[in-house]
Amino acid sequence: MFAQLVPVHGGDPITIDKDVTVVGRQAEHCDIVLDRKSVSKIHCIIAKTDGLLFVRDLDSTNGTKVNGQRIIRGALLPGDQLAFAGEKFRVHLGPAPAAPLPPAAERTEALPAFPPPASEHFDPASSKSSSVERMDDDGVAGDLVE
Repeated sequence: MFAQLVPVHGGDPITIDKDVTVVGRQAEHCDIVLDRKSVSKIHCIIAKTDGLLFVRDLDSTNGTKVNGQRIIRGALLPGDQLAFAGEKFRVHLGPAPAAPLPPAAERTEALPAFPPPASEHFDPASSKSSSVERMDDDGVAGDLVE
């Protein structure tokens, strides 16, 4: 499962790669570092399991909120807003984005030139028949016409 926190007010999304991600201000102990005084040194954890994200506040001073509600722990759904103190993010869950395609020159293969197929021309003059078989209305062959 691909999970990202997309900053509400713009900025680069944060990809959640680990099964347990620590969020906080202290770089030596946290996987996601938010350098703001309103964020606690070790603010919360985000756990990724069975295609879901769970968040647990670690007794932070300014709290963790999901969709505006202060939580102790809870599940995160796609599109939820997750806030650590004043830092707000939109939760993105789903398939990993497709890998970018290589440039056209690297993915296009030139095919060898083939001569066009010899066309068979129909010449009505050379296909005259000396006799024609007639069919009656019942589909039975009748007299030959010359």
